Amino acid sequence: MASTGSGLRIQGDDNLQSMLVGAVMRKIKSRTWKKQRYFKLQEDCMTIWYKSKKAGNTHSTFSVSDVEAVRDGHQSEVLLSIADEFPADRCFTLVFRGRRGNLDLVAESAEEAQSWIRGMRKLIENLENMGERERLDQWIGDWFKKADKNNDGRMNFKEVQDLLRMMNVDMNEQHAHRLFTMADKSLSGTLEDDEFVLFYKMLTQREDVLRIFQDYSGDGQKLTHSDLEDFLRDEQLEGDNIQDHARQLIELYEPSDTAKLLNAMTFDGFLMYLASDEGSIFNPRRRAIFQDMSQPLCYYFISSSHNTYLMEDQLRGQSSVEGYIRALKRGCRCVEVDCWDGASGEPIVYHGHTFTSKILFKDVVNALGNYAFKVSEYPVILSIENHCSIEQQRVMAQHLNQILGHKLLRSTLDGKVPTGLPSPEDLKGKILLKGKKIGGLEETLDGMVEDSLTGEVSDEDEAAEIDEENAHRDTIRRKNKKSKQRLSKELSDCVVYCKSVHFSSFKHARVHSKFYEVSSFTESKARKHLRDAGAEFVHHNSRQLTRVYPTGFRTDSSNFNPQEMWNAGCQIVALNFQTAGDGMDLNDGLFSQNGRCGYVLKPDFMRQAERRFDPEIPQNRDSYRPLTLNIQVISGQQLPKVNIKEGSIVDPLVRVEIHGVPLDQAKQETRYIENNGFNPVWYDTLRFTIHTPELAMVRFVVEDYDKTSKNDFVGQYTLPFSCIQQGYRHIHLLSKDGTRIPPSSLFVHIRIAELELS
Repeated sequence: MASTGSGLRIQGDDNLQSMLVGAVMRKIKSRTWKKQRYFKLQEDCMTIWYKSKKAGNTHSTFSVSDVEAVRDGHQSEVLLSIADEFPADRCFTLVFRGRRGNLDLVAESAEEAQSWIRGMRKLIENLENMGERERLDQWIGDWFKKADKNNDGRMNFKEVQDLLRMMNVDMNEQHAHRLFTMADKSLSGTLEDDEFVLFYKMLTQREDVLRIFQDYSGDGQKLTHSDLEDFLRDEQLEGDNIQDHARQLIELYEPSDTAKLLNAMTFDGFLMYLASDEGSIFNPRRRAIFQDMSQPLCYYFISSSHNTYLMEDQLRGQSSVEGYIRALKRGCRCVEVDCWDGASGEPIVYHGHTFTSKILFKDVVNALGNYAFKVSEYPVILSIENHCSIEQQRVMAQHLNQILGHKLLRSTLDGKVPTGLPSPEDLKGKILLKGKKIGGLEETLDGMVEDSLTGEVSDEDEAAEIDEENAHRDTIRRKNKKSKQRLSKELSDCVVYCKSVHFSSFKHARVHSKFYEVSSFTESKARKHLRDAGAEFVHHNSRQLTRVYPTGFRTDSSNFNPQEMWNAGCQIVALNFQTAGDGMDLNDGLFSQNGRCGYVLKPDFMRQAERRFDPEIPQNRDSYRPLTLNIQVISGQQLPKVNIKEGSIVDPLVRVEIHGVPLDQAKQETRYIENNGFNPVWYDTLRFTIHTPELAMVRFVVEDYDKTSKNDFVGQYTLPFSCIQQGYRHIHLLSKDGTRIPPSSLFVHIRIAELELS
């Protein structure tokens, strides 16, 4: 059957053989929670099965595709806490995709641990290298296993009916039986292996794609090289090297060797191309780094995290080094630490005046040293909210210098006083500290700074901010906003290009502020500035960095809409990365371009001080050229089931949202399709006018319609308007967590045109 390990060579691989036999390992949750579990790789080489020794027949499973990475040794807080009990060579961590917690394991021997580490890495690598066809075969095989209740390798009609319900298909019994009979070539009354694949193919026949294929095919059987060129030119609006591209597509996606010899494409090949990354809505030329990375730092939007150490809410949530690792692996380039005096002279990190748990500052710095440049080589900004005594500030400076070494930026790049911010390119591989500084950059370089000075508490101190916003009622935190704080010279010297300063006004900043000064605003203050002086705000952000963070009322770690802050050119828009939802979808969408490096160049009208762009009146800019966006939502494929109730089937609708300047904010929906999450068909057209395409984001949301309560979320996909490919395109849906849910997709037709101005 298609499901056996997707062509993986098991014979001769001792690690996989050992995993198939299984092993008893300890699952560790804390120093006191250590339970034995029996783990085993299933025959499909895609599923890990495990159970407790005491749990009778109950067991759990997870898919290898859910595992993002394997860390060996004591590379998690949990395993570090039991390092004195179990040696590193017996320990390893399975890191899951999205926001799911890690699985920390201790094997009975070092050899066994190595078998599982190497085996899991091979399985993950194999999955990553799988082609579209193999993935689909894998998916079909998974369904076959789920439906084959008695494990006899064949399916009777009742099992097929149960399978259809599981797959979100509401099909009448007669039609289902007709397909079943047609697929049962052996006339055995059951389907096995290839017969089930045939049944699945009949079930998933793509009439929508077939219609397009036949429109362009001369004989209805194949697309000649010339037919394919016509399709690429007329529908996909490709202009360059169409002849070569058509040849490449046939070579890449055509499964039939005979068709390849004829330099032609069959329907199967055409479908494979449209379902591939090249056939997706996201322009592949914008996936890798394509922007100029040699502009000043303030010319870029920077992927930024708020209270990075928190895994949950802001009041009682767990603090964890894992928060930093996860944010950095998502391409985040600005992380935050709240530092307080800890026991034994060691500074700690937690959300002050709350019940959140505490972690050591030096553990955070270690994680930063290990993970800062795994997914992007461009600079990381460490934003410090400092509540420590002079003594513990010195310890902080010591940890930063000793652990980060040459990665920590200690001076300007050439040792001279610069006239502007360096670029991400100049700062590759460097970690910049953002925090309070004694005096300015000029005094530091001239060696004129005294041993210690009194500095004002940082404006981004959220303890002070929540008091100010919440002054009319009792608050859990009390802090004098005007209190002064002493700063150690050692820590101050670690701050070079990102000095935190209090913001007075745009007028004051225009006259007095330095390019290396950074102001921080709560979302509500930023909104007020945007309302009162939008163009001034954009102008301010063309010269220096600004950070915006969630208001103190968001104790549940919810997020504001980052788009309105990007509209003002704010670079460091800090979000709660641990919280899924619209805010993080937009953030993931914006930073999915440019190599996912965490930096996106702002439009030129936001970088040039003399351009005076106002997001409230985008029509007033020189290069104003509004566009129309027409989206025909054609169909959906294999949407995930959201309601676990027996027999419940999705009633899907698609909503398209435009996020951008206020004039561009819009949303429209298709009608809902009753009882069909498997292959719903709409052919509904949605039309939008986009006034500032350079800032617009487009979010596709699929929901399960419910007339009596709130619709359930099914999947979404968000991308910058500038990254959209026109023509017939698939949209590969993501879960609430931002992870792919193959093979769930939407099929759309996109057209963009200039708006005729009267």
